[in-house]
Amino acid sequence: MTPRTTARLYWTLTILFSLLMLADGVAGLLHEQNGVAGMKALGLPVYLMDITGAAKILGALALLQNKYRTLKEWAFAGFVIDFIGAAASVALAGLGAVGTLPALVMLAVVFGIYSLWKRYLASRTLAPAPEAAAAFATPAAAL
Repeated sequence: MTPRTTARLYWTLTILFSLLMLADGVAGLLHEQNGVAGMKALGLPVYLMDITGAAKILGALALLQNKYRTLKEWAFAGFVIDFIGAAASVALAGLGAVGTLPALVMLAVVFGIYSLWKRYLASRTLAPAPEAAAAFATPAAAL
């Protein structure tokens, strides 16, 4: 995969994932009916929706920024913990293995985006800056 393709795929999937997490976070903060019903079915307190909703919004924003790599690493870790916790909660509540599939699919998506991000970073550090490439292309006699 070329560095350009990696960058495009990474940013496309990251933006889509972040939009989904922003929407889910807002729905959690607004205590959307299906979410409240799901929390009650799992035996979890409804106020947990406020905590996870705010965390998802902050995590989505952290994934969209490109300045603080450690913050982005922690956002990825937070989403991994969230989806593992969601899958475990559904499984331990006795709602069946099929109920864990959405969380496990999202977990796989997070791992895929994380892998693309690492490839994207590697391609950016290996590629010389345009100014540096031009400097190397200049014949020595012209200097």
